[in-house]
Amino acid sequence: MRFRTMIVALSLAILISFPAVLQASLAEQEAVRTHAQVLVLGVYHMNNPGRDIFNTQVDDVLSPRRQAEIAKVIAVLKEFRPTKVAVEADFNDNRIAKHYADYLAGQHELTRNETQQLGFRLAKELGHETVYPVDVDGEFPYPRLVKYAKATGRQTEFTANQEEAAEAAETESAYLASHTTLENLLYMNSNESSARGVGGYFELAEWGEPWDWAGADLVSDWFRRNMRIYTNIVQLVDSPNERVLFIYGAGHLGWLQYAFDSNPNFRLRRLAEFAK
Repeated sequence: MRFRTMIVALSLAILISFPAVLQASLAEQEAVRTHAQVLVLGVYHMNNPGRDIFNTQVDDVLSPRRQAEIAKVIAVLKEFRPTKVAVEADFNDNRIAKHYADYLAGQHELTRNETQQLGFRLAKELGHETVYPVDVDGEFPYPRLVKYAKATGRQTEFTANQEEAAEAAETESAYLASHTTLENLLYMNSNESSARGVGGYFELAEWGEPWDWAGADLVSDWFRRNMRIYTNIVQLVDSPNERVLFIYGAGHLGWLQYAFDSNPNFRLRRLAEFAK
C-alpha cells in the first residue's frame, strides 16, 4: 500500500510540475529570439524567370557594369553583419547547399539568379558555411478571379485593372534599366513601394461576393504562403544575437516585414539604414 501511495504521489508531482516545465521551455524559446534582428531584402528576379503574372525585364546581371554594382550591394549588406543568409528556394531543396559548397570549392559558376548573385556571394565573403532555403510553394487561384470577373459581367473593368498592373511592371523595367542595382533595391525596399505592393493585393480582395470570395481567397492563400515562409525563417534563430538576412522577391516584402515588425521578439531592419 505504501508503495502504491508513493507511485500516486510521484505521478501527481509530475503532472503538477509539467505546466511549469512547459512554461519555462516557452520562456527559454522567447528569450532566445528576443531582440534577434532580421533584414528583409526585396529584390527583382535577376534571371528573368517569368514566373509572375506581370514580370519586370532586366538586363544581363553578368555584364561588367552590373557585376561591379552588385559588388557595391554586397558591401552595403555586409554592414548589417548577418549571421545567416536565407534565400527564396524550396526549403527541401538540397541543391542549394550543394551548389554553395561547390561555389566555395571553386567548382560552381554563379548563375544569374539573385539567390546566387547576392546570397552566395555575400555568404562567402562573410565566411558562412551554408545558406538557408526557406521558401514554400502555395496556392494562387488567379484563374478563379478571372472567371469571377467574366461571370459577373465585369471583365472589362478587371482587364483595365490588370492593364494598370502591367503598365506598372513596364515602368519598373524602365527604372531598372536606367539606375544602378543599389538604387533599384533602395527603391523597391522603400516604405512606399512596400505599401503599394501590399495594397495591390487588397485591391484584388475586393473582387468577390458572399459565397464566392474569389479575391479574398486568393489574398488569403498568398498570406498563408508568406506566413509559412516567416515560420521557416523564425526557425533559423538560435540566439538573441542572431542577425538574419533573407533575400526574396519584392512581392513578398511587405508581408514578411509586417510579420516580423509585429513580433516583439524581433527587431526589423531595413536596407536604407545601411546604405549611407
